[in-house]
Amino acid sequence: MVYEADQIKVLEDLEAVRVRPGMYVGSTGQSGLMHLVEEVVDNSIDEALAGHCSEIHVTVHADNRVTVVDDGRGMPVGIHKETGIPAVELVMTTLHAGGKFDNKSYHVSGGLHGVGVSVVNALSEHMAVEVWRNGKTYRQEFSRGLKLTEIEEVGASKKTGTKITFLPDEEIFGEIAYSLNKLSHRLKELSYLNGGLLIVLENEASGVTRRYQHKGGIVSFVKELASGRDPIHPKPIYIQGEQNGTALEIAMQFTEGYDESIFAFANNINTVDGGTHLTGFKSSLTKFLNDFGREKKMLRKDDPNMRGEDVREGLVAIISVKIPNPEFEGQTKTKLGNPEVTSLVTTVIQEELAVYFSKKTAEARAIIEKSVQAGRARMAAAKARKMVRRKGALSSLALPGKLADCSSTDPAESELFIVEGDSAGGSAKQGRDRAFQAILPLRGKVLNVEKARLAKLLDNAEIRSIITAVGTGIRDEFDPERLRYHKLIIMADADIDGAHICTLLLTFFYRFLRGLVERGNVYIAKPPLYQVKSGRKVTYAFDDAELARIRGEHNGKLTVKRFKGLGEMNPRELWETTMDPENRILKRVEIRDALEADEVFSVLMGSDVSLRRDFIWENSDRTTSLDI
Repeated sequence: MVYEADQIKVLEDLEAVRVRPGMYVGSTGQSGLMHLVEEVVDNSIDEALAGHCSEIHVTVHADNRVTVVDDGRGMPVGIHKETGIPAVELVMTTLHAGGKFDNKSYHVSGGLHGVGVSVVNALSEHMAVEVWRNGKTYRQEFSRGLKLTEIEEVGASKKTGTKITFLPDEEIFGEIAYSLNKLSHRLKELSYLNGGLLIVLENEASGVTRRYQHKGGIVSFVKELASGRDPIHPKPIYIQGEQNGTALEIAMQFTEGYDESIFAFANNINTVDGGTHLTGFKSSLTKFLNDFGREKKMLRKDDPNMRGEDVREGLVAIISVKIPNPEFEGQTKTKLGNPEVTSLVTTVIQEELAVYFSKKTAEARAIIEKSVQAGRARMAAAKARKMVRRKGALSSLALPGKLADCSSTDPAESELFIVEGDSAGGSAKQGRDRAFQAILPLRGKVLNVEKARLAKLLDNAEIRSIITAVGTGIRDEFDPERLRYHKLIIMADADIDGAHICTLLLTFFYRFLRGLVERGNVYIAKPPLYQVKSGRKVTYAFDDAELARIRGEHNGKLTVKRFKGLGEMNPRELWETTMDPENRILKRVEIRDALEADEVFSVLMGSDVSLRRDFIWENSDRTTSLDI
């Protein structure tokens, strides 16, 4: 094929966004849809950061439109001198057009790439912008990146602000399905990070409205995250500082727990991969506590320096930095790179924390004593593990009697199926490949560890069996090197009861064996819901949609059998559909957002019934099968 100059195509303005939407919003699935909502919300948040917005209202309408309203200054409506077109139209229809590049309109901003709202316009079937400014109301409409109407004055108004309503384009996204749980989590997070800001989320379809406002800011954030843990000191420690226009806030609560929960934000963005603010915090905190402990004689002369992991054991902390010119690594903004932030964090830790601990010496002593104890426990555990390995005692540990172990002694090639029910466990034991597949059947309902103390958890026979079979220990005794199987597979019925069992087990893994989830060792098996026979040919369908597709592809008579549970499958069927590595479907469990995961488990498995009811009601449209 001839390749000539006239074959070069230039994509004008927002046309490129529609041709390659994934480059701008990540995907054309649900995450891309959520990116659209967040881009519009971020514009309102930037107004709040600038000190001009106190309320943001987000409404998800029954027809899939989304409206975001703020009481900020109102988007500029005047004519832009260089282009000769209204500022609203310029911002909505042109990439890299906005007020976030000169640090004059916005000293601090989360959306610095200047593509946000214009990209939302490009990927929307319809968008309407309403502006309250200069005592007047202005309106303009757009579609797929182009203007439908000119900006016009439609009335008077005493208020200021901006209202944007948009309908994502089905040509781009296909089915429009928002994650209301993810959106509510993000809005709640923003309300903490911008203390005093009121954010209201209304879901018209479910009739659920949520109001988020936390005048305590990140101190309230830490209080919520630390709830249920035993605090070492009564109130979270709050310190702050500023340097060359960059503001830093740190709130932290030391607890008697064992897991550290530290989350870092830059301009309201959850920097999940950390960066200079997080590394600066960790190293500075460790150095400060060692120096302070030595100076105040809280550490004995023969005590070794406390290590970072000892200092952070049980620590809950939020680090929030607001910086005029953040340097993020990549478009995803998951890691902060500004080197000057490390200096600011170090200064704030050394100066502000010294002042705080000088006034709260009892709290300082309790924190340092806890860290010293953590270090001693760590060294004792390491010594004990070394002795166990030396004596070869690992192989003599008392494994659960109902565990059908595999013959392989190589964890890398071994897998453990945690199976719901004795009947399904029996079929799994007969159908498995004994060389590398182990089976652990569970009897009865799994304990909800979200509502149970550690003593009750360890008193539960099924939980004890899982802990022993896995081999790593939990919490402070956790050692991934002792993992007996590199694949831990939850295998439950393909119905609502099975989903409940999965949720209970995932809660246990997340709360007590999170390291295995983070390492990618935990999986969920996906058994079929239907067996379909056409003569001698046998196929399987995993949901109603797949069954409908199979029926549509066959004109002859089909015999359909619905499996009510794994126990209804004979060993051969269970092997072929759910256990055979060549045919099975496994879903690896990942933690994409630790804060969101923490909130979901608290809502689903916690004691607040109203939150759980709202969650179920809002997500009812995502249910594919329900046994009543």
